[in-house]
Amino acid sequence: MSDSLVCVSDYEHQAQRLLPKSVFDYYFSGADEQQTLRDNVAAFGRWCIYPRVLRDVSTVDMSTTVLGQRVSMPICVAATAMQRMAHPDGETATARACLSCHTGMMLSSWATSTIEEVAEAAPGAVRWMQLYIYKDRALTQSLVRRAEKAGYKGIFVTVDTPYLGRRRDDVRNRFKLPSHLRMANFETPDLAFSSKEGYGEDSGLSVYVTQAIDATVKWDDIAWLKRMTSLPVVVKGVLTAEDAKEALKYGVDGILVSNHGARQLDGVPATIDALPEIVEAVEGKVEVFMDGGVRKGTDVLKALALGAKAVFVGRPVLWALACEGDKGVSNVLQLLCEELHLALALTGCRSLKEVNRSLLRRSELISRF
Repeated sequence: MSDSLVCVSDYEHQAQRLLPKSVFDYYFSGADEQQTLRDNVAAFGRWCIYPRVLRDVSTVDMSTTVLGQRVSMPICVAATAMQRMAHPDGETATARACLSCHTGMMLSSWATSTIEEVAEAAPGAVRWMQLYIYKDRALTQSLVRRAEKAGYKGIFVTVDTPYLGRRRDDVRNRFKLPSHLRMANFETPDLAFSSKEGYGEDSGLSVYVTQAIDATVKWDDIAWLKRMTSLPVVVKGVLTAEDAKEALKYGVDGILVSNHGARQLDGVPATIDALPEIVEAVEGKVEVFMDGGVRKGTDVLKALALGAKAVFVGRPVLWALACEGDKGVSNVLQLLCEELHLALALTGCRSLKEVNRSLLRRSELISRF
């Protein structure tokens, strides 16, 4: 199959043919009218690349660090929930692929593989833990402790989900996990999203979040999390300079510019458009990362030029996982790596240190891509 899959969109189209409709809709869909979902991708086309030439690009170094961990490229895997809906090996397959590509993986709290299973599947891989803060704070703390013990290298705490965004396809499908799966990091059926009582006529996940996730979370809880762990803490879901500056006050180690894959509040900016003001606001004091809409190597280049230390990709990994398991994920990561390598060479950049804002100019024309 890989011979005919030569870009991320090829994997997406194939995954749509392979996955059950409710599963594909869950992975694909955004909030409400999905304006931000479309714009996350389209916004990259509003930034034009201005290459430099005659710079001897026979050697291009793409390696970097993320929170002090060495990775082969500034392309890492984002947290995406319930990956065993896409492939029986789920998150363990993704971990193996990341290890083979020498890059990092963020594991969702809502994984269908346990924290420990993912660690055991790829010993030595760079792994970070995505965290929701539950109403049960002891449960939240236990997730952090388990991640520490299993060798995870950082905590990415999601800060944009006091409630779940309105995802219409999930409501129409009355989305719930297939009966043979559960959120593997939780013991009780209610917390594992596998309750036999069901979730009514709404999206099951929306009901779950209302029941389990703490909507009272505030900045003081970031300080609570920092006191709890010696691991770096990154806030995931920041879109404004004001919140970026607030995050600095509370001692975060990084900021992930994210609109949750356009799944929370429709009408917010595309992440590539939000990125520059956040980079400017933090003044180099912490690392800034970005996710959302990354589909090509040139997208990665543009994010780096606007100040991101690395990007995280989510849906492309799910499409690849659905098509070919860990082989597919490795292939997609390698495709993006090769595309970035070419983009760097063709802009005259011999290492990531040479990527800067001078490579880009913003066009107000509607994207053609």
